[in-house]
Amino acid sequence: MVMGKYIGSTEAAGLLDITSRRVIGLCRAGELPGAVQNGRRWQIPMDSVLKLAAERREAKGTERPDVKPCAVGSTSYIEISRDCYYVDKTLLVKELIDDRSMVTLFTRPRRFGKTLALNMLKTFFEISEDDTSVYFQDKAIWRCGKMYQEQQGKYPVIFLTFKDVRFDSWQASREAIQIVIRDEYRRHRELADSHSMDAVDKDYYQRMIQGKLSEVEYSRSLLNLTYMLSRHYHQQVIILIDEYDTPIQQGFVRGFYGEVISFMRNLFSGGLKDNENLAFGVLTGILRVSKENLFSGLNNLAVNTILDEKYSTYFGFTEEEVLAMTSYYSRGDRMQEIRDWYDGYCFGKTDIYNPWSVSNYFYNDCVPKNFWVNTSDNGIIHEVMGQMSPETAAELTGLMQGSSISTQINTEVIYPGISDGPDAVFSFLLLAGYLTLDGQIQETELGTYGNLKLPNREIHRVYNTEILSWIRGFAGTNAVTQIEKALYLNDAERMQKALRTYMVSCISSFDSASEGFYHGMILGLVASLSTRYYIRSNRESGDGRFDVQLEPKVKTLPGIVMEFKAAAAAEKEKLPVLADEALNQIEDRSYRTEMLEQGISDIVCYCIAFAGKEACVKIRK
Repeated sequence: MVMGKYIGSTEAAGLLDITSRRVIGLCRAGELPGAVQNGRRWQIPMDSVLKLAAERREAKGTERPDVKPCAVGSTSYIEISRDCYYVDKTLLVKELIDDRSMVTLFTRPRRFGKTLALNMLKTFFEISEDDTSVYFQDKAIWRCGKMYQEQQGKYPVIFLTFKDVRFDSWQASREAIQIVIRDEYRRHRELADSHSMDAVDKDYYQRMIQGKLSEVEYSRSLLNLTYMLSRHYHQQVIILIDEYDTPIQQGFVRGFYGEVISFMRNLFSGGLKDNENLAFGVLTGILRVSKENLFSGLNNLAVNTILDEKYSTYFGFTEEEVLAMTSYYSRGDRMQEIRDWYDGYCFGKTDIYNPWSVSNYFYNDCVPKNFWVNTSDNGIIHEVMGQMSPETAAELTGLMQGSSISTQINTEVIYPGISDGPDAVFSFLLLAGYLTLDGQIQETELGTYGNLKLPNREIHRVYNTEILSWIRGFAGTNAVTQIEKALYLNDAERMQKALRTYMVSCISSFDSASEGFYHGMILGLVASLSTRYYIRSNRESGDGRFDVQLEPKVKTLPGIVMEFKAAAAAEKEKLPVLADEALNQIEDRSYRTEMLEQGISDIVCYCIAFAGKEACVKIRK
């Protein structure tokens, strides 16, 4: 990952708004302290460049009425490029033109610039009564030459966004999808009186506007609109579909998955498959929905995921782009803080910052906060976490301690399969932006493998809210708070009562629960203590392996060793005996050895025996 301590003359020139030759002159004159020449290249301390940039601005006057605000919330390319600071992503146009793929799907996490990118494509390509070229003449795409300039304003464009289709029933979701389609027909009012349309076309158009089409007729709406637009403009049509999988995600979480898949399959197949009126199409989403045959027969679909280097710079901010923002807003001294909070993503081989969070950071006077949390419905996260295994809980707890996990990575994970084992869970969290690659992936005959970790401080906080909130969500905060309080007070009775309250409230059946199940449950419950304890699971100490160990980060806190036992739900009378066995096991196998060697002498042993929704807790110091 680029640390940004030294930069080249080209990057320095961009920050100082001068030529590279002038930067080299400043280096030779000693006006950029610390700059060193390595062969024909100069390595320049970033701090020296930012300091000089600030001095140059101060020399021109402290007031900067020309400084544009950092856009937050808007997805209008025209508005942002005209009135706000815009990170230039217009070379995406060139890449798509050069690529010549009929249909391209980009999968990226939420709030990583997908909607703005599609709105930029719409503004560039769409035929308009206004001269929209003025919004690109100072951008990178215009410098690419006449061939690309001639594509501007040439095509009729269909733009659909399903990002707001978040309803609890298929009936409401279907109505919302139909409204999105109907609004796009209304946007193309030129078709109402088009001489290129026959009586059948005009009847279909009018019934669409009036909301009188059947579901079968709606399934052909994308195909029919491309046909009508192509006839009217005598030009092939571009289709842009934003957040295509949001209704599908809702269908999975809310129980109407089959209905939404069937409808969307017919809609997309009609518009994107073997459509002679299609110039090309672009879709965005979080996951690639493939195995359900959503794109059945669509052999011209090119999928680009976060593992691909191609297109890696167009969604999210690069290191150089964030450096330019710090210079523009005279906040070069905050670069390391921005890295700690919002950097750490890796798309292909490119280091990427969360664009939503970085923009909010500058908009909010450079005060670091958790901006990414609660930016969309997190029901899918609860669906995944609510079914995780003890092994998955242990590895998630390890992530919060700063460790990484090794896993098989599947970029084709599908919604019905996101809780099918740890690999599927971690692949989903990677694609959704909750994890990032730690090093390079390895391609083997058995699949793609890699190490994953938490990207930054912001996501570490997200794990304490969205990822782990499913625990608190089931039983409320009181039971969890009581469990934490019992640990601090060494109160076995309080712990036993709090555990029973939690289990009665959140789990439907414990009749066949194993020791491993309870192990995972406890790991999840104590995960919130990670700011004060190193939480470890199934690790060797003394002559055996303890179940859970809490090693204090602050020496004034006691160390904690936990051992669990489980009996059948009908054998509750065995619990006190099992708890005593667990206490003896801790002593006999010297589970306290590891912490004693760390100089921790105040160690409390917790032994918990479970049977169904009952627990017996015993403590020994």
